[in-house]
Amino acid sequence: MSSLRIGPDERHRCGWVGDDAEYRRYHDEEWGTPLHGDRPLFEKMALEGFQAGLSWITILRKRPRFREVFAGFDPAVVAAFGPEDIERLMADAGIIRNRAKIEATISNAALVQRLAEGELDALMWSFAPSASARSRPRELGDVPAVTDESTALSKALRARGFRFVGPTTMYALMQSAGMVDDHVSGCWRAGDG
Repeated sequence: MSSLRIGPDERHRCGWVGDDAEYRRYHDEEWGTPLHGDRPLFEKMALEGFQAGLSWITILRKRPRFREVFAGFDPAVVAAFGPEDIERLMADAGIIRNRAKIEATISNAALVQRLAEGELDALMWSFAPSASARSRPRELGDVPAVTDESTALSKALRARGFRFVGPTTMYALMQSAGMVDDHVSGCWRAGDG
């Protein structure tokens, strides 16, 4: 896969975007843009957990339905889901029907509810490396799957009881939530393209 791809608008983008219009929009408007707030970060954590073992485009295409059936990822509402909600979700072909991931999302929502407002945001962002401590990836091959920071974030979340928050999943969250900027050199979003 090439590190850069030229889109129909003649913009250079990270090569993983490919030719998919939704991926282009996600790359241009969301990926790598700093995201704050407990609810948005809980949603990101849940969706990255559902993505484990699958492609992100699969999750992205199902995201509207995920938002609908998980009450906009409002932790207070999701934390109150019971066995009947689990069965309802397991029967919904519009999402990823994985019982362990559904149950983890509900359990994680309850954990978010126990935190003070803004605490999840502060905790997650406390693991973001400083921009000066990192060099911009020149090629897609320079982008790691796991870092010391994502491993530490994973351990901190697991210590609090969170599930489906492994180091690779947390690094994907850090990238998508803008805690790290992995737009490759030459990408228009990298600031040097």
